[in-house]
Amino acid sequence: MKNIAILCSGGDVSGMNAALKRFVEYSIGKGLRPYFVDHGFDGLIDNNIYEACYSDVAGIISRGGTKIHSSRSKRFMEQSYRKQAIDNLKSHNIGYLVVLGGDGSFKGMQALSDESEGLSFAGIPATIDNDIAGTEYCLGVDTALNVIKYAIDSIRDTASSFSRAFVIEAMGRESGYLALVSALTSGAEMCLIPEIPYDLDNYKSCFQKQRIEGRDYFIAVVSEALKNSEEVAQWFEEELGVESRITVLGHIQRGGNTTVYDRLMAFHFVTQAINGLLEGNKSSVICYGDGGFNHKKIEEVAYKKYQINPELLKLGREFGCHI
Repeated sequence: MKNIAILCSGGDVSGMNAALKRFVEYSIGKGLRPYFVDHGFDGLIDNNIYEACYSDVAGIISRGGTKIHSSRSKRFMEQSYRKQAIDNLKSHNIGYLVVLGGDGSFKGMQALSDESEGLSFAGIPATIDNDIAGTEYCLGVDTALNVIKYAIDSIRDTASSFSRAFVIEAMGRESGYLALVSALTSGAEMCLIPEIPYDLDNYKSCFQKQRIEGRDYFIAVVSEALKNSEEVAQWFEEELGVESRITVLGHIQRGGNTTVYDRLMAFHFVTQAINGLLEGNKSSVICYGDGGFNHKKIEEVAYKKYQINPELLKLGREFGCHI
């Protein structure tokens, strides 16, 4: 029986626990002995590795976050600590490692692959920013979008009641994906993301006309990457004379009850990862696109810049009254 381990690295997402459940049950079904690594790459260095069984994943599928914790490990950047991690894996006779995370996690996984013999690795994209090149979807995105949807729908009630403008800041360290999709699907009047140049003056005459025609409140969704929420709120008050408020959604976007779609995608990602390892893949990332899953080299994923789908960007450019 060959041993297989899994760890979570970087930001947590809803769907990780569903992935852990599938990992344990599918591994056992395939004749593998599953292990958990607690606290990500730091746990790998510190040998926080233990065998997992059915009871470890009972009742966790609906919970956000990750039962086995996550981390961002500075120590892992040093080769000596990576050697320690490899030695720990070998001490448990672990031949396969599945990593849930983003670009940085996959680069770390590649370093382990380059520096080890007899070990195989599979990466599963897990970040609510949905900003990993090579895949159209990352685990946790659907749950995050639904959390944002609920927040915007609730804020709209207050915005309309008080005739205010609300500037809602969505997560996205360098990507505007969450803000763009949320703005489009919530009926927002403004969407500002780093991928689309903007000039607030382009909104002014359009919004003034809308106010004359009866609109008495506004919803603006902006990406945190722009760091401009204060500026936008001030613009509403000074240029349009509309009282404004700022809502930074923050880390509520990373948690919450996992949606059906993320649970299903977690099952698919894990299944593809384990199947690929058993088929002989030494180091790959499971990507989703064109209606299916495929295995890509780390170089195709972690070392390329993510681009939002052009059709989504086309819809995003309609904000600002330039249709």
